[in-house]
Amino acid sequence: MVNIIVFMKQVLDPEAPTSAYDVDSEGKRIILKGVPPVISPFDENALEAALRIKDAHQNKVIGISMGRNLSKAVLRKSLAAGADELILVEDDVFDDLDSYATASILATAVSKIGEYGLILAGRQAADSNDGVVASGIAEILGIPSVTIACGLELHTDSKVRVKRLVSDGYEVVEVPLPALITVSNELGELRSVSIPEMIAAQKKPITVWNAESLGIQRPQPRKTNLLKLFIPEKEGICEFVEGETGEETGINLALKLREVKII
Repeated sequence: MVNIIVFMKQVLDPEAPTSAYDVDSEGKRIILKGVPPVISPFDENALEAALRIKDAHQNKVIGISMGRNLSKAVLRKSLAAGADELILVEDDVFDDLDSYATASILATAVSKIGEYGLILAGRQAADSNDGVVASGIAEILGIPSVTIACGLELHTDSKVRVKRLVSDGYEVVEVPLPALITVSNELGELRSVSIPEMIAAQKKPITVWNAESLGIQRPQPRKTNLLKLFIPEKEGICEFVEGETGEETGINLALKLREVKII
């Protein structure tokens, strides 16, 4: 029976309206205004994948979240859903990191756990949409990785079979364990959590590792830099195409579409 590690990023709620936060363009930060963060929905897909395997094989599921000022109340949802352990990799120095530094720190946390067979993560973060951290972790750990999984099952204790999305359908890939898989939303949403389960999760212990406990003196230097953070302006232009008859209007519309190179 292999241990399953699931990465879960705390993000701004993707469903929150723009009025729920401010964008600090100078500091290149998003400032929340009373709206709590959530677990990235793609990572919830990964957690659901882990729990389905646990239902079938009784595997141990360990959730990991990394950052600064993490919300225990939000991340305890993973425990309520069925995860066995929750580890917070939290430190003031784990702020404003790029994907490379994040992957390096999370790989260190995985190595500290020691025993694992399968690592799952969302196909991408719901805030940055980068989708590169998980593959970076696999590269650092030297294990195989498969991306954009819409289904997976432990074929044996030494292999995992993955249904992977491709442009014209899906392909089935089998890789040896340990391995890292990124899970897509097509797999399904995280199961519902009841109020009693949430209450019970509040009593479960959480492990917290900081930079010192991981043996990290300072994060890896940035290899990428954020140049600009802003809310894009949307401008709509409406133009009426007229004609004396319906036929003439249709001809004028076709000519206009050709003019703007839509047809």
